[in-house]
Amino acid sequence: MQAILLSREEVARRAKQLYENEIRAKVEVEENIGKMIIIDIETGDYEIDKTGLQASRNLSKKHLNARLFGIRIGYNVAVSFGGLMERVYK
Repeated sequence: MQAILLSREEVARRAKQLYENEIRAKVEVEENIGKMIIIDIETGDYEIDKTGLQASRNLSKKHLNARLFGIRIGYNVAVSFGGLMERVYK
């Protein structure tokens, strides 16, 4: 199967759409706030862990060449370099 090239913006758009429409209600619970969720944008599969590294590895084992995108659960940014991360309240 030939891979279709997607821009970074399109990967992000698809991941955020999956998160908002299908995943958020399942995972945005107190014990997951601040953890990383890694989403395979083609299958909708996801994994959660503290840093996202193991989640990425787990998804990559399940789906070779997966297109992955990470979101910090409960926040509007995944990382902050010297700034503050603000909690998003829903």
